[in-house]
Amino acid sequence: MPIEGVRVLPLNLMTDDGGSFAELIRLDENGHLLAIPEFQVRQSSYSLVLPGAIKAFHLHYNQEDVWFIPPTDRLLVGLLDCRKDSPTSGTSTRIILGGGRAQLLYIPRGVAHGGANIGTQNATILYFVNQHFNLDDPDERRLPWDILGSDFWQMTPG
Repeated sequence: MPIEGVRVLPLNLMTDDGGSFAELIRLDENGHLLAIPEFQVRQSSYSLVLPGAIKAFHLHYNQEDVWFIPPTDRLLVGLLDCRKDSPTSGTSTRIILGGGRAQLLYIPRGVAHGGANIGTQNATILYFVNQHFNLDDPDERRLPWDILGSDFWQMTPG
């Protein structure tokens, strides 16, 4: 079951003999994403996830995220709807980002999220948020990485 408000937005990945190109975001004159007009970019960040690492779970009460994993990388993303008033409250899902595809993942506030690098190469996360990070009062809460069971982060055989 999909989580209410979470969106996966496919991007046009253009490839030729020399490599590939994807336009990640377009902004209007006020910094709102054209693909998600209610989302105004306030900060962009980068994270590196080493092979075998699990960076999960965290959630925000005010911040919303838009994640991009380069097509050359691969990341298992886990989501858990922690919003009490959501029709999908308590629902969890797993999404593979990267893996040859160019996509954006929109994560609404109140949806816990994280990633596991189940591959053998580093994975990069480029993300855009609608809040500035405040070290003195971070809008970030932590949940146990294995709140859904340690097998949640395992590669599915088959």
